[in-house]
Amino acid sequence: MGNPQYVIGLDFGTDSVRALIAAADTGEELATEIAYYKRWGQGLYCDPLVNQFRQHPLDYLESLEACITGALAKLPPGAAKHVAGIGVGATGSTPSPVDRAGRPLALLDEFKANPNGMFNLWKDHTAVQEAAEINDLAKNWGGVDFTKYSGRVYSSEWLWSKCLHISRVDRAVREAAYSWVELCDWIPAVLTGTEDSLKMKRSRCAAGHKAMWHEEWGGLPSEEFLVKLDPLLQGLRTRLYEKTYTSDQAAGHLTPAWAGRLGLTAGIPVAVGAIDAHVGAIGGGIREKSMMKIMGTSTCDIIVVSKEDMGETLVEGMCGQVDSSVIPGLIGVEAGQSAFGDIYAWFRELLLWPLAALQIDLGLTDEHLQRAKERILVKLAEEAEKIDPAATTVLALDWLNGRRTPFADQQLKGVLAGLTLGSDAPRIFRALVEATAFGSLAIAEQFKQQGLEIGEVIAQGGIPKRSDFVMQVTADVMNMPIKVVQSDQTGALGAAMCAAAAADLHQDLIETQSKMGSGYSHEYVPNPDRARFYQELYQKYLDMGERLAPLLRSL
Repeated sequence: MGNPQYVIGLDFGTDSVRALIAAADTGEELATEIAYYKRWGQGLYCDPLVNQFRQHPLDYLESLEACITGALAKLPPGAAKHVAGIGVGATGSTPSPVDRAGRPLALLDEFKANPNGMFNLWKDHTAVQEAAEINDLAKNWGGVDFTKYSGRVYSSEWLWSKCLHISRVDRAVREAAYSWVELCDWIPAVLTGTEDSLKMKRSRCAAGHKAMWHEEWGGLPSEEFLVKLDPLLQGLRTRLYEKTYTSDQAAGHLTPAWAGRLGLTAGIPVAVGAIDAHVGAIGGGIREKSMMKIMGTSTCDIIVVSKEDMGETLVEGMCGQVDSSVIPGLIGVEAGQSAFGDIYAWFRELLLWPLAALQIDLGLTDEHLQRAKERILVKLAEEAEKIDPAATTVLALDWLNGRRTPFADQQLKGVLAGLTLGSDAPRIFRALVEATAFGSLAIAEQFKQQGLEIGEVIAQGGIPKRSDFVMQVTADVMNMPIKVVQSDQTGALGAAMCAAAAADLHQDLIETQSKMGSGYSHEYVPNPDRARFYQELYQKYLDMGERLAPLLRSL
C-alpha cells in the first residue's frame, strides 16, 4: 500500500484501557496495548461493602498515554504519521462532577483524594434511593414520564441518580461542580482541547440511554421535573447540554500538546465518544435482528431496530431505546446484567479465602496463591462440565450486584438454593453459570415479548474467548446458536471504526463495518436435550425470583 491509513480505537474498561491500531481499509489489527489503572488496581477510593466504586481521572489520563504510545512502539518507525483518526468507547454510565472548564474536580488540589469528586463507575450502586425517587416521581408527578424511553425504570447506575446522590452527601462537591460529564465525553474533550463544559460534544448514546435525553421533550428532563425531584438540582440542566452527537461524527481535532505526548500528528479528528458496549456492538458487526452480547464482568446486550419495525413500541424493562445510539438511522435498544463474570470471580475469591488466610501457616508463597487463582475457575469448569444438570439440586439467582434488566432493581441480592451435603464446589459453580445464562434468557424473552425479533445471537468479550463451558451452557439455556466474534478487541475495534467514519474514510458506519469487520471464530450450537431440560429449570428460576424478591430487597 502506497499511503496506508490507520485508525486508533480506545476502549476504557473497568480495569484498564486498551488501544488498537487498525488498517482503515481492511480492519487488520496492526498493534494493541493494554494499560491498567494504577490507583484502581490498589483498591483506592472504593468500598465494595457499600457498593462504592470510584476512579481517579489521572488513572484514565496516564493509561491513555501509556496504551497509545505502547501500541505505536510495536509498529515500524514512521507508522504514526499514517494515523488518520481516534475513536473512544468507555464504560457508562461513568460520570464525574466538573468545573466550568470541564475538569473533573479530583484534578483540583481541594478534591484530589475525595471519591465524590471522581468518576462514578457504572457499577457504583450508592444511589439506589435516588433512583427509586426518580422512578416514583416520573410516574406520579402529573407530567410526562421521562423514563418512557428508558424502559420505564431508571437505574442507580445512571447519571441523574449519581449526580443527585453526590450533591446530597457532599456539599463541597455540589458547590464546586459547575456541571457533570460522562467518561466517554470527557476523553474526546481532553484530546481536542475543549476547555468549556458547555462546548463539549455530548454522546447521543450516553445521553439517551443514561440521562433520559430525548428529542420529544427537547433534550434532558425538564427543569420543573428536576427541581421537584430535589431543589439541589436547580439550574443544572442549563449547565449540561441540549444537543447530542452520534459516534460517526468528529468531536474535534487532536491538539498539538496531546499529539506531542502521544507521538501522533496534530489535527487528526477525534470521534464523538460512546458507551463501550455500544461501540463494541459496532465492532462486532451488529445489524438488524441480531442480539449482540458483550460478555465480561457484566453483560450488555444490544439490538438495533429500524424505525418502521419499532413503530410506536415503548420497550419496557430495558436500558433505553435511542435513535442512532449505535448505528445512525437505527434505534438502539440496550439491556444487560449487572454481574456475569464478576459472579464467577466472587466464587473464586470465596474459595481462595482460606488459602490466603492460612498462607503463612501452610507455607504457601505468593506464587502458589497466584497459580491457584489462575487455575481455580478452569478446574471448576472442567468438573462442572461433567455433571448432568438434572443430577444436581442447586439453583441460583444471579443478582449478586442487583439486576440491571429486565426491570432494573439494584436492591436485589443473589441466592443459592437447594443445597445439600452433597453440594460440592463444581455443582455450586455450575448453578452460578446456569443462573447467569438464565439472566441472559430473561433479557431475550423480554425483547421478544415487546415484539422485537431476534434472528441471531452474537457474543464478544472476555467470557466467550475464555470459557467453552459458560458459552455452551448459555447456548443450551437460550436454545439458540451463539456466534463468537473473531476479534479479541471488539470494543477498541468498534471505536476504531467510529474513527474511520469520523475521518470520512468510508461512506458511512455501515460501510465501515463491512470493510473493517473481523468475522467469527466459533459457533456454539445448543444441545436439544439440555435445552428442553433448561426450559423447565428456567421456570423454577423465574418462580424463585418472584417469590424471594421482596425478602431480598429487605436484606
